[in-house]
Amino acid sequence: MGSRSSILLRDEEIEQIRKDTGFSHNQIIRLYHRFNSLDKGNNGFLSREDFLRIPELAINPLGDRIIHAFFGQTHDQTLNFKQFVKALATFRPVQDGSDNRLNSREEKLKFAFKMYDVDGNDKISKDELLLVLQMMVGANISEEQLGCIADRTIQEADLDNDGLISFEEFMGAMERTDVEQKMSIRFLH
Repeated sequence: MGSRSSILLRDEEIEQIRKDTGFSHNQIIRLYHRFNSLDKGNNGFLSREDFLRIPELAINPLGDRIIHAFFGQTHDQTLNFKQFVKALATFRPVQDGSDNRLNSREEKLKFAFKMYDVDGNDKISKDELLLVLQMMVGANISEEQLGCIADRTIQEADLDNDGLISFEEFMGAMERTDVEQKMSIRFLH
């Protein structure tokens, strides 16, 4: 009796995904099994609700924003396996000599930016920044302190003085942050 993955994932598909994402053959097979375990309805796609079944995301105060950023790659409310792997490829560690742009510094920053850009207008406002900061710290910091943090962040990052942070400004503000390390997950071979 064959497994669902051996029936639905052909070698040529695995090879194309490998070329597109930089994942190894074995990593793709493991991700396919994980995808299928999350796809409780055997629909061939994952919904936001499927992602919320991941315990680490369910308890993460930014879980909803992380899921939103995953779905920011598609305007649908679902992800198929190839979209799922492509989104995960963003978190592959950057390796010297790798020509895969999916896990580049810029792609990692785009993912992070989407977490803050709540309304999807390609700008981060003070209100959006406050909302995400509140999610991160809960009641541990007063509203006044959060407001000061948001004001200072906008003031430092907003180079064109429009009161908003564009992606370019966000990239500049993150210039000294080791995004390649902080936004990488080691996938098993």
